[in-house]
Amino acid sequence: MADSSFGPMRDEDAGESSVGMGPAGSPRKEPIRVLVVDDHALFRRGLEIVLAAEEDIQVVGEAGDGAEAVDKAADLLPDIVLMDVRMPRRGGIEACTSIKEVAPSAKIIMLTISDEEADLYDAIKAGATGYLLKEISTDEVATAIRAVADGQSQISPSMASKLLTEFKSMIQRTDERRLVPAPRLTDRELEVLKLVATGMNNRDIAKELFISENTVKNHVRNILEKLQLHSRMEAVVYAMREKILEIR
Repeated sequence: MADSSFGPMRDEDAGESSVGMGPAGSPRKEPIRVLVVDDHALFRRGLEIVLAAEEDIQVVGEAGDGAEAVDKAADLLPDIVLMDVRMPRRGGIEACTSIKEVAPSAKIIMLTISDEEADLYDAIKAGATGYLLKEISTDEVATAIRAVADGQSQISPSMASKLLTEFKSMIQRTDERRLVPAPRLTDRELEVLKLVATGMNNRDIAKELFISENTVKNHVRNILEKLQLHSRMEAVVYAMREKILEIR
């Protein structure tokens, strides 16, 4: 697994990805604006130091709990909210819904020590686009911020495994339930959806299927349109529930 959570920045870390990419793959003109939310001041400071080395990422504010996060999000309108799950006064999951109301364009990444399945599911239902454990390395934080800003979902591999296990259990529990006929996906779209379900990003899916990253993005967009869903994570949940996709 990754090295210590937020240790000293290496020279090679500071030099990576100095130019961000916009949603269409074009160079991002403005830095990604990030709001850091955690009840530990030292941890917030560590994140700020790490992210300050990234030219395409700007920490615009910080908050010590969910209630303060909602107020700061309303004032600052960040692109990304990097937020802990469990905090005093108001937790991160509870704050998700309110943040989406006051700053609809903000995307929320939960960064936490909690590997509880319930926290993961609740975070996704509340509108989080990412769920990362604090054991990830420094450079992975910046990479995740860029990916979510680019429209992707990010989830720690160990948590993705738990999510898929739960999906499989959910299918078994609802075998007798009457299912609504699902829109038909092409064979290629099903291939892409299966890889999305394992937590792979667009670049890795492109390599796996020997197609371009733009083609992958088009397939994902078509999948969401056909299923009338809004995110990659919702597509995977839907696929599990409706037996479009089975994971053995």
